[in-house]
Amino acid sequence: MGLSGWLQALLATLFTWALTALGASLVFFYKNVSKTAFCFMLSGAAGIMLASSFFSLLLPALEQGGQYSYIILTAGFILGGLLITLTDILIGKLSKNKDEKSRSCAVMCVAVTVHNIPEGLAVGVAFGALSLGGGVGAVAAVMLAVGIGIQNFPEGMCVAFPLRANGYSRVKSFLIGQLSGAVEIVAGVVGALAVTLVSGILPFALAFSAGAMVAVVCSELVPESFETDKLKATIGVVLGFALMMILDVAFG
Repeated sequence: MGLSGWLQALLATLFTWALTALGASLVFFYKNVSKTAFCFMLSGAAGIMLASSFFSLLLPALEQGGQYSYIILTAGFILGGLLITLTDILIGKLSKNKDEKSRSCAVMCVAVTVHNIPEGLAVGVAFGALSLGGGVGAVAAVMLAVGIGIQNFPEGMCVAFPLRANGYSRVKSFLIGQLSGAVEIVAGVVGALAVTLVSGILPFALAFSAGAMVAVVCSELVPESFETDKLKATIGVVLGFALMMILDVAFG
């Protein structure tokens, strides 16, 4: 915690990338993964990320927003969600020009990579705010990184396993799978530097990251986990949210 904000963000996003690589590395050992385990990983991460969006991002943004916090938070949150929505629309249009086999792999790789950018920014902004004393607690920032890391583990598998099934070698499938999480490192450092160097941007950056995170959860994690098993996914979301809430209230 004595390191500068961007170094903290670098270490945190190296951790989230490492879990992406760990998930992708399973392609060397397995042909497929248990649907139940996959469902719990996605839904638990969704719960942690939803709680993190509120406790680690929106609450500190509210405390730092000043007189016009309601305008800053609303604008940042909507723009963050809009970024993910427009990205999903663009990916959907581009994928129509691909055949079905190429489409599934291309869309998954691009979607995971693009969605990792706001997640990296969220981690960077949180640790940047922590280093500035901007209302974000150490436990909240760390748990945000942990939640995103947990989510990245199945994401690594989501990229590597379809590539392997479509004829790519294990090594190539792994390399492309882990690379999808590497963008978080750059985004995290950029986010931390932005809130450190640009005065007054912190509340907006926190709200923007929260909006993007909620949009990612709603567009990717919730539909995929609930499609597998609604009951188990519900339990996973509730437990993930409760875990983050307890840790933030008790230690944040």
